Amino acid sequence: MAGPAGRTDAVLVCGGRWHDFDHARLRLLELLGEHPRVRTTVYQDYDCLAALDRADLLVTYTCDVRPRPAQRAALARFVERGGRWLALHGSNSVIEPSASDGPRMFTTPRLLGELAQVLGSQFVAHPPIEPYEVLVTRPDHPLVAGIEPFTVTDELYVCELHGELEVLLHAEYTGPCRGFAEGDTAALDSAPRPVLYLKRHGLGEVCYFTLGHCRGRYDMQDLGVGDTGRVDVGPWRTPEFLTVLRRCVERTVAAGGFSPPPPLPVPPPEGGPPLGAAAPRPPLRP
Repeated sequence: MAGPAGRTDAVLVCGGRWHDFDHARLRLLELLGEHPRVRTTVYQDYDCLAALDRADLLVTYTCDVRPRPAQRAALARFVERGGRWLALHGSNSVIEPSASDGPRMFTTPRLLGELAQVLGSQFVAHPPIEPYEVLVTRPDHPLVAGIEPFTVTDELYVCELHGELEVLLHAEYTGPCRGFAEGDTAALDSAPRPVLYLKRHGLGEVCYFTLGHCRGRYDMQDLGVGDTGRVDVGPWRTPEFLTVLRRCVERTVAAGGFSPPPPLPVPPPEGGPPLGAAAPRPPLRP
């Protein structure tokens, strides 16, 4: 559903709880901005159905953003008709903090309905944030070709999986996930934990990348923490993460392949830049 003159319309949904969405939004817009034909509309939640109906691709970075039934159906239709959805970090999460005065406990109710089948997973729990190794499941795949195992400091997602997934990166963890209602049992098996996978749905595709945690000092105030006293940058300075994320954006923009080279610029008018040439962009900062 490309727009006039080959324009590609993108929707970016970036918002939710307990993360630095300003940081993530900026970095994702930088990556989308590397593709001159992409025009992006930004939302904080899924109140974007009119734009989604026209969109070619969807990028989401959320935490506990719960689409209503009509929005879930629209998201499923988007992928079914051939849309490409790059879902990042907590896009598959529904999280309820406990209301009692005792130790904080998070539940992860299964409220995504059919959307869990579209996404291929729903978040259940994670162990404490600390460095862990990401392993390459499919070294032959273009998204991860040339990537060696790498270490990130992030939330290691333990998820309930749905449907057939093409797993490209994974982590290994067996043990408790303290602070989550299902944390004593969610990760006691020895199954690999998908970190990056592809899932077909109808004519379209979901590319899910669980990495991407970031949190500023003031992002936990609804839990009674006015200032955490620290900034968590997560994997956003990890070269391997940035390389794979850029490739995921490229794949999503190009509908299953990498973007073709841009056309040769028209010779410039005297004293001006070449017509049709994109302005030079600084590399995505590590």
